[in-house]
Amino acid sequence: MLSPYTCSTSLAKSFLFQSSPPLSCFSPRNPRTPSSALRICFVASSSSGSTNSDEDQEDLAGRRANFGGLQLEDTVSINSGKLRLDSWISSRIGGISRARVQSSIRSGLVTVNGRVVDKVSHNVKTGDKVNCTISELQPLRAVPEDIPLDIVFEDEHVLVVNKPAHMVVHPAPGNATGTLVNGVLHHCSLPLVAFSNEEFLSEAEDNSDAELSSFSTGENPNDGLYSRRSGASIRPGIVHRLDKGTSGLLVVAKDEHSHAHLSEQFKLHTIQRLYVSLTSGVPSPMAGRVEVPIGRDLNNRIRMAAISGSNISRQARHAASRYKVIEILAGGGSALVEWRLETGRTHQIRAHAKYLGIPLLGDEVYGGTKSMALSLLRPRTPPSRHGQLLQLVSQLERHCLHALALGFMHPHTMENVYFQCPPPADFAEILGQLRKISTVKHSFEE
Repeated sequence: MLSPYTCSTSLAKSFLFQSSPPLSCFSPRNPRTPSSALRICFVASSSSGSTNSDEDQEDLAGRRANFGGLQLEDTVSINSGKLRLDSWISSRIGGISRARVQSSIRSGLVTVNGRVVDKVSHNVKTGDKVNCTISELQPLRAVPEDIPLDIVFEDEHVLVVNKPAHMVVHPAPGNATGTLVNGVLHHCSLPLVAFSNEEFLSEAEDNSDAELSSFSTGENPNDGLYSRRSGASIRPGIVHRLDKGTSGLLVVAKDEHSHAHLSEQFKLHTIQRLYVSLTSGVPSPMAGRVEVPIGRDLNNRIRMAAISGSNISRQARHAASRYKVIEILAGGGSALVEWRLETGRTHQIRAHAKYLGIPLLGDEVYGGTKSMALSLLRPRTPPSRHGQLLQLVSQLERHCLHALALGFMHPHTMENVYFQCPPPADFAEILGQLRKISTVKHSFEE
């Protein structure tokens, strides 16, 4: 028996946090690095110079995972043309972020023809000899901030939050404050969180429903924070995440037992997750199941891609989504679509929607651009309403996706709980305007 919980339509607050999984590191077989002159190695930072101990081996493995200390020596080939220094280095090291390369350049760790170059936009030319050492990642620290949170449910063990659109889940380079993590720390009366030295995705690359790893709390990243009330070690963690632009329900574990229990439920796909979206166009068929692996888009690092057939890469992971059309809007120019996730991959709904040819309305990263919306909606709208239509589309500030419902087994009571929260005002406003153009509700036989 499920215990239902609902929240108000107001969506003013929220919170959550988690670290990103390490990015794939350089492989000599990477097709992006074909030059025979290319030399890439890791520079040990141990004062003893020894790498025999288990600790040293683990440290080296961690360095490989986050690129810290990686050294690149290469000559710009005749095929490179005129390129910015940061772009060229990024192209030579598979999986590294442009921001990480830029930080290394600005830190004076890059030379061109033996001369230090700290300008990221420096143009390299054929024959230039480039030597680059990737800077070490510094631990990120999040401090408590009094950020209002729209809390749907809370007890000693879990916290369910209604996250507003435009809020970043966890601190990352460029987003050190104002995140869900900062709000959680204040709400739970924790002094700070020190993130381990892992590569963080930029906010545009923030994962959705990715697997979690917990954070250490306290001044020492290796020490736990002990509750003043219970004396138990507190290591709160996010069990899943939502993209910055996605609104809706998230669950946060407030202790390690809850974190482990909820993470196992996500691993076993027993968590109930229901989303609603507005799409550009109407899917055909109007209900179905998409089972297409998702991996990093090789042409655009901030985007994932649904990869089918012979194009499947080793990095692509199994992904399955079920969808059905609830309403056909604006004469077929858009649709209100319900999504149920069987897996939780980065940007899963957005990538599968693009694969179906119906990118989410307002999703500029995955093709649901304002120009596309206008091209679909204008022919289906009376000329007298074209001005209103243009205003509606111009107000799109995010992809129209909302985490409507969340159900799971409570990690301590073992009770099945279920929460619902209607879409926020911006989503409801766009939906209402599209309904004014025309609406046809679609029903399915159960």
